[in-house]
Amino acid sequence: MVKPPASAPLDSLVDLACRDGVDIRPTLLRVLTDLYVQKARHSAEEEIQYVELALGLIDAVDAQTRAAVAVSLSAYAGAPEAVLQKLAGTSRNQPSETGDRELIELFFSASPEERRLVLLNLDVASEKLASRPMPAASELIRRLENAALQRNTGEFSRILERALGVSREMASRIARDPFGEPLVVAAKGLGMGAETFQRILLFLNPVIGQSVDRVFELATLFDELHPSAADRMLAIWGRSLPRQQPMHAMVYWDDERHPVRPAAARTSPIAQSERSERGERPASSTRRRL
Repeated sequence: MVKPPASAPLDSLVDLACRDGVDIRPTLLRVLTDLYVQKARHSAEEEIQYVELALGLIDAVDAQTRAAVAVSLSAYAGAPEAVLQKLAGTSRNQPSETGDRELIELFFSASPEERRLVLLNLDVASEKLASRPMPAASELIRRLENAALQRNTGEFSRILERALGVSREMASRIARDPFGEPLVVAAKGLGMGAETFQRILLFLNPVIGQSVDRVFELATLFDELHPSAADRMLAIWGRSLPRQQPMHAMVYWDDERHPVRPAAARTSPIAQSERSERGERPASSTRRRL
């Protein structure tokens, strides 16, 4: 029996997608791609089928769907070159910043399960990425935890803005997100410990902290997420919007050395004036008496 060509399913599926005036082609392309990336290897027939189906749908779907498919395939080893080129061609005339914004809005508007799939798809490509050196600073983590324990979301956002090198708007979205996956990405990227992260989950956002199931799901995702996958997502978040202070290294430098001040700073005129008001003698006169 002769097998029908791979284009035969394409015609029937596209006909189905347009039936009754309901365009389900965006959903169809997403589902096909999700199924494709779930398998590590494909037969030649499966490869041909997916490529022809995808190529027949890409031009007919919206930019958000193309962005979602591009995210999944970019994290999949051995993704079909023809499909990648087609996706690149549809957005070639768009600025890269626009593409990043689309990916960000796609992620933040997704459901928790969809977000998890995106992050774990990014994880597939984690070994191919050079891990960004971002050592955890104990003082920085302590300040984030203290802000969370006080339920001070504004302060938490300000610290996060400098630590990750993202915009103020993005830091606020991460801290105030009602589902919590962006916080998983941020904590993983900062090298935060699992126990500290769980304490932050319990206190920072009452919507999350009051749900045992949600805390457990986020803690599990935190354990599963590879640091390089978090780095990839943080890089997208950092590129998309203007940043006031994009160097997390400066936060670490300042936090680690802030308690240590030069001797001259400790004997400033203001400090001497305060001691005089309390009736204390300047340190220099004390030394002369000794």
